[in-house]
Amino acid sequence: MESLARFSVSRPATVLMLVLAVLLLGGLSFGRLGVELLPDLANPRLFVEVEAGDLPPAEVEARIAAPVEAAASLTRGVVDVASVSRTGGAQVTVEYGWHVDMDEAFLDLQKGMAEFARRPDVGEISVSRHDPNGRPVVVAAFRHPEVEDLDALRRTAESIVRSELVRLPGVAAVEVVGARRREVEVLTDAYTLEAYGLTLEQLAAAIRSANRNMSGGSIVEMGRRYLIRGVGEFSSAADLEALVVAQVSGPAAGPQGAGPQAQEAPEPKPVFLRDLAEVRQVLSEPRSIVRLDGRRCLGLEIYKEARFNTLDAARAVHDQLESLRRSLPGYEIEVIQDQSRFIAAAVSEVEETGLIGVLLAVVVLFVFLRRVGVTAVISLAIPISVVATFNLMYFGELSLNLMTLGGLALGAGMLVDNAIVVVENVFRHLEQGESPSRAAIRGAGEVGGAITSATLTTIVVFLPIVYLQGAAGELFREQAWTVAFSLLSSLFVALLVIPMLCSRLLGGGGGAPPAGRVPFPRYGALLTALLRRRVAVALTAAALVAATAAVLSRLGSEFMPHLDPGQLSLRLTLPEGTTLARTEGAVGNVEASITQSLGPELGHLYSRVGRTAGAGGGESLAGENHAVIHVQLRPGSPVSPAALAEALGEAPAGPDAQVRYLLRETALETSLGRSDAPVVVEIHGRALGVLAGLAGQVEERLAAVEGLTGVESSLGPGRPEIEIVVDRAAAAVFGLSSDAIGSQLEGLLSGQGAGRLRQRGEAADIVIRRPRVTPAELRGLLLEAPGGRRVRLDEVARLRDTVTPREILRRNQQRVVTVSARLDGEEPFDRVAGRVDEALRQVDRPPEYGFVLTGEEKLRRDSFDNLRFALVLAVVLVYMVMAAQFESLVHPFVILLTIPLAGVGAVVLLLALGMPLNVMSFIGVILLAGIAVNDSIVLVDRINRNRRAGQDLEAAIVHAGRTRLRPILMTSLTTMLALLPLAAGAGEGAVLRAPMAVAVIGGLFSSTALTL
Repeated sequence: MESLARFSVSRPATVLMLVLAVLLLGGLSFGRLGVELLPDLANPRLFVEVEAGDLPPAEVEARIAAPVEAAASLTRGVVDVASVSRTGGAQVTVEYGWHVDMDEAFLDLQKGMAEFARRPDVGEISVSRHDPNGRPVVVAAFRHPEVEDLDALRRTAESIVRSELVRLPGVAAVEVVGARRREVEVLTDAYTLEAYGLTLEQLAAAIRSANRNMSGGSIVEMGRRYLIRGVGEFSSAADLEALVVAQVSGPAAGPQGAGPQAQEAPEPKPVFLRDLAEVRQVLSEPRSIVRLDGRRCLGLEIYKEARFNTLDAARAVHDQLESLRRSLPGYEIEVIQDQSRFIAAAVSEVEETGLIGVLLAVVVLFVFLRRVGVTAVISLAIPISVVATFNLMYFGELSLNLMTLGGLALGAGMLVDNAIVVVENVFRHLEQGESPSRAAIRGAGEVGGAITSATLTTIVVFLPIVYLQGAAGELFREQAWTVAFSLLSSLFVALLVIPMLCSRLLGGGGGAPPAGRVPFPRYGALLTALLRRRVAVALTAAALVAATAAVLSRLGSEFMPHLDPGQLSLRLTLPEGTTLARTEGAVGNVEASITQSLGPELGHLYSRVGRTAGAGGGESLAGENHAVIHVQLRPGSPVSPAALAEALGEAPAGPDAQVRYLLRETALETSLGRSDAPVVVEIHGRALGVLAGLAGQVEERLAAVEGLTGVESSLGPGRPEIEIVVDRAAAAVFGLSSDAIGSQLEGLLSGQGAGRLRQRGEAADIVIRRPRVTPAELRGLLLEAPGGRRVRLDEVARLRDTVTPREILRRNQQRVVTVSARLDGEEPFDRVAGRVDEALRQVDRPPEYGFVLTGEEKLRRDSFDNLRFALVLAVVLVYMVMAAQFESLVHPFVILLTIPLAGVGAVVLLLALGMPLNVMSFIGVILLAGIAVNDSIVLVDRINRNRRAGQDLEAAIVHAGRTRLRPILMTSLTTMLALLPLAAGAGEGAVLRAPMAVAVIGGLFSSTALTL
């Protein structure tokens, strides 16, 4: 290492240029780093969504879900297939192993679904990927106080607003939600059609055949070719009304019975469409409704391109929206949700806490060193190391997000550790009268091996995290790389830059406090006394570790800390079968209640009723009986979302409505697979009746479990249904088949498409409808039979009222019923899960039926298993690095004893602050395996040098303790104080990082004290 230090001291201009190059490239890299909320979590899940008209869940399961499951299971790398079948569609979730290339899997699944897309009974089928960062960056409401026509609003939104937004750099798509298109309705009735001898199919065929342009070839004259084109498309509703749909024979003009000649010469009469139907332009039936502050509007959901800077994209969107407000006077564009606000606040909060931590570390340096020059030399290591880290992050394709910024803040205190050890040793040589250049070379050379080993031990603990699979590995991989990059940068600065700065900026040792005797002159005597009571010290340390292990169970555990809620939402669920209009009415009642309760504190109420456009989130299958209300408080309101949810209580949505409050956190919940209900019990089996009985027993058991609330079953009240049981014999007499009856019923009840009418550059659907039919009138519907006969429905079928299941869940080719519950209070999750396991063991079940506790508990168990493996592997890797450093198989075992000593402080501090053990604090414990041994490495390295110099063991230990006391205390204090703002920070995402910082602070405190 002395050769490297000698190069640094002898070539200051070269080192200076190298540093300037690093700073220059680092600044460029920082400007090009993407800014995201979370790392690019490649969650290995794909979603297949299939529309199926109005098919009931049982039919959807049999015709669509089961075959799609079987086909998806055959693709490579699939580990789990689940589906949910609801009225009108199915969603199949295909989960792959974490090692699978998801791009290849996506293409394979798309090929597998191509066969189903060609089936006549299957509507639109789509395959989508799970992308938590693919949520809308900005959600805005678009309306005009004087425009109630949603089709006019849609045309403005699509032709102007969306066109301007999609051209922005970084904007991938803009979805217009809640729009209604104008369509041409041809309203007729069965008696009129029968009077003219027509059917719905004949009427639709007549309109389609007339509404088309055609090619008529070409003619040539005088060497010029003329193309012949027939123009027959309708250009207005009047053209449609004037369409001749049939010719009927009747008496000639004149009064009836005017003479025999009149009867002998019948003339055909044209039947115009207006004679048998009313043609009018109406708005299409809405699939979803969007409301802002009680009035209908349109929603604009703006998505950004993958890997594009979220803040830049959102900033461009806001600038363009402001420009659109000026160019569209009267139109209102209200931003309801903005993901960049949370990201910007989180980034700013991490930057502030990191800066505070760095300043605290600098103060510690000055208190110990009492020299401005020495403190300045060490402090320069921080900005150089951070900027060098940006270079490595850019070339490593990392982004600035909650985890990487947390890694930078986590490493802020450790960035000066290597510099402290080097400068302190250089300073000690200066005190002995050596020249600055000689002191810099010898001082850096002596500790170069120790700090390299200490840095490598900290870095290698992150290798298991990099190789981890599952949610925890994906979440922390970028943080692990960031900390590793920052530590490598700090080692580069300590070995190459610090010696050059010391040789130029540090003078002689005059006026400096002697190393090792200040500020703890009595430490040598204390250490001598402790060495003479080795057994007592060892037993005390062992007792502390044993006591910590004993109280570990009292700590409790959970999967992840719950983030600070950023916004309150209400999810409204009405009984199955409730119409969209009825659901909107219930939403209006809830909105009025919220408005009255909040008064001036309310900013906006943004509601979505009915189906939503999910991108693999599962919400897209929500029916007309579902709604979500987002409550936006005014800026600066002192009311918190949690307090607001408690104050609102039971919103008056109606006697049969269920209202659930959702403290909307971030995309992290979706990314990690966490559902609204943390406790989910899956009951596997075949017969729905048996599953329903078992679900009832499980509901009763869970309702009695302390700490649970809101117990619900997926087998809730079903949807009302009228079954039409075809009498095949009677239908055969009239020449009707089941398919013919079904297709006629669909046309009679839902309308029959008859082409499109082009007006003003847009095409409106032409739909033939009959007046709405009540359940009582259904049995009297007339069906068209071959030969021109008409048959009542109840002549060929039997009608009966029934209830279809709300949804049918399947997992791995088996039916599943889930019973979910939410936590009531702040009790550690593992204790509640233990009581749930005990309650499930008391439920009697047939042998072919089973229970599985999934949800957050499954994530917790899987993640903890992975992290325990990572901890063991980290300890093994640390041992290997130290064995290579000391060329000894014994000394590393001595140093490894500091790891359980670090666990003492981590557990005690977490217990004192009431924090359960979770994935974040577990990562802190793993990190301790690399940090806690650093002090011991520096100490043992000095002991070995003293022994080689001829000192006996006790004298070598005491001398090493005295000479290494100051750098050990300085490095530990700077790390702990740099993490203190993270542990106590309040702000966006602070709760996510606090457990890790608390674990490291507690563990570092105990390991440093007990190591010394």
